[in-house]
Amino acid sequence: MTSTLSKSLSSLNSVAMGDKKANLVLKNCNLISVYTRESIPKTEISILGDRVAYVGPDASHTVNQKTAVIDVKGKYVCPGFADPHTHIDQFVLPSEIAKKSLLCGVTSLFSDPIDIVSIAGYKGFQEFLKLGENLPIRIFQVVPGGLPVDRKFSNSKTLSLSQEKTAIKNSNVLGLGEVFSWTKVTLRDSKTMKSLAAMLDNGCIINGHTAGASGKKLNAYVSSGILSCHEPTNFDQVLERLRLGMWIMIREGSIRRDLKEIIPKILSHNTYLNRLMFCSDGLDPLDIIKYGHIDHCIREAIKLGLEPIDAITMASKNCFDYYNLGKDLGGIAPGKLADIIIFNDLKSVKPSKVFVGGKLVVSNGSIVAPIKKRVIPSWIKNTVKLKKFSSKDFEIISKKKKIMVNTIFMQTEIITKLGSVELETSDGKVLASNDKDVWKVAAFDRIHGTQNHVVGFLENFGGNIGGFASTWSFHENDLIVIGSNDFDMALAANTLRKTQGGLVVVKSGKIHASLPLQLAGIISTDPFKKVSSNFEKINNFIIDSGCKFSRPHLIPLFLPFLALPSIRILSRGIVDVKKRSYINPIN
Repeated sequence: MTSTLSKSLSSLNSVAMGDKKANLVLKNCNLISVYTRESIPKTEISILGDRVAYVGPDASHTVNQKTAVIDVKGKYVCPGFADPHTHIDQFVLPSEIAKKSLLCGVTSLFSDPIDIVSIAGYKGFQEFLKLGENLPIRIFQVVPGGLPVDRKFSNSKTLSLSQEKTAIKNSNVLGLGEVFSWTKVTLRDSKTMKSLAAMLDNGCIINGHTAGASGKKLNAYVSSGILSCHEPTNFDQVLERLRLGMWIMIREGSIRRDLKEIIPKILSHNTYLNRLMFCSDGLDPLDIIKYGHIDHCIREAIKLGLEPIDAITMASKNCFDYYNLGKDLGGIAPGKLADIIIFNDLKSVKPSKVFVGGKLVVSNGSIVAPIKKRVIPSWIKNTVKLKKFSSKDFEIISKKKKIMVNTIFMQTEIITKLGSVELETSDGKVLASNDKDVWKVAAFDRIHGTQNHVVGFLENFGGNIGGFASTWSFHENDLIVIGSNDFDMALAANTLRKTQGGLVVVKSGKIHASLPLQLAGIISTDPFKKVSSNFEKINNFIIDSGCKFSRPHLIPLFLPFLALPSIRILSRGIVDVKKRSYINPIN
C-alpha cells in the first residue's frame, strides 16, 4: 500500500487549526486509544475526506454549516479491525465476504489467494486482485508462498520469480504469503531462497507457517526473514517464536480454534502483547453466521481474561504495525485513515456503525455502502477439464476373491495414517465395505487435462453414502470423489463436471445436496445466504448418514494436502508424505 498522506498534508493541517472545516465530526465519543491503553471520554474526532484531522476534547473549530456532525452519545469508538491472515478465495466472492466482515467491524482483510493461484496461476492472481478492488473494505494481498507444496508430487500452478517481482509492484500486494513448506527454507531450496531474497530486497513482508519446526530449524527459518506465524497451538510454541523475534497470529477460525489454549497462559506469564494478533486463517459461511469474525476473537479473549483495550489493540494496531502500515492504519489519530467502529459496550463489541475511509459503510446492522459485483470472465469458470465419467473409472480390478489393500485411515478430518484391510471382490472388482468402514476414494486431474487419476481406499469415514465429490482441495485442486458405489461416484463426478465445480452428495442414484462453486471450482458466484444454505445441507446430509466427523467437507479438502502427515491422495498417486514415496492401493 502506497500512503496518500502526502497529498492531504495541507488540508488536514488546515482543519486541525480550524482554518478549514471538516466533512464529518464524531462528538461525545468514548475513544479507545490503542496508543495509550486508555478509554478517553468526551472525545471529538474531525474527519476530512478519508483521514482524521483532529482528535481532542473540542472539535467545534472544525465545524461549519456544511459539516456533518454525529453525536455518538458516549458510545465506544475504536479503529477498524483487521484479519492479518485469511483465505478469501473460497466459498463466496470477495464482494460477499466483504459484507459479512464489515458487519463484524473488520475493515481490512489480508488475503493469501493460494488456491486461486494453484488453479489459474498468475492470470488467476491478477483476476482475483480485480475482484477485491473498489469494495468498501480494504483487501490487501500477498503472493502465495507455499506453491508447489512438494515439487516431486505437486501438480499445482504457481508464479515464476519474475511474476512475483511484477506482482509486488501493485500497491495492494504487500509481500509473500505463508511459506508453509518450511523444509524448503531449512534445506535452502534454490527457488524459495531467491523468492525470499527478492521480497526482502523490496522491503516486503514474508508470512510464515512453522507447524512442527523448533530449535535450529526454527532459527534457520526466522533468519531467512520470515517473521510471523499463525500455526502455534499452545503457549510453549508461542513463547519460543516470540523469543526469536517473531509476530504471532493466534488462530481462531474454521480450521482450528486456539484462543482458549493460548490466551490464559499469555496472561499468567505476563507476556508482552505488542507482537500478538488474531487471525481466522479462513472462515466457512456457517462459522461467520454463528460466531462472527475478528469481533468474535475479541469477545472470546475478553472472556478469557484479556483487557478489552488490549484485545482491540491486537485486532487493530498490532496487525498494521506488523505489515508496516501503522503510519496510515491501526488507530484513531490525526493523519490516519478514518477506519472507525462505533459500538455500545466492551463485552459484546457489536458495531453499530462502521466507517471506512471516512465513509459510513455499516449502520445498525445493515450495509449502507454500494457493493458492485465485477463481471467474471468465462475462462476462470471453465476449470473442470474432464471427460464424462462412467462407473468403470472407479473400479479396482483383482482376480482374487479376497485381497489386502492399503487404506488412507482418517484419524481426524485432516490427519491420516496408513491402514490395511482385507476386502472381497465380485466379478473381478474390489468392493468397498460398509461393515469394515472402508470406502473408495479417487483423485482426478481437473486442471491440466492430463487424464491422470488414481483410485484407492479410505477407512474410518463412516458415512453411508453412494458418492461425495469436491473440486476444492488444498492445494492441488484435483477432483476428489469418495463413495461406496461406483455408479453414484460417477454421478457425483459428472454433476461437478456440468456445474464446473463444487461439492455434491449422491445416494442411490439421487443428488441429495450440492454446492456449486462456479469460479475456478472453489468459489461460488451465488449470494452468501444461498451458499451458506447449500453448505449446511452438504455437511448435515453426510453427518446424518453416519459420518464420524463433524466437518465432513474438510475430508476431500485435505486429502491431497502434502504439508500434513501422513497418507495423501493426488491424481498422480497415493503418497506417503514422510517417506516421500508412492503407495500402491493393493497391498
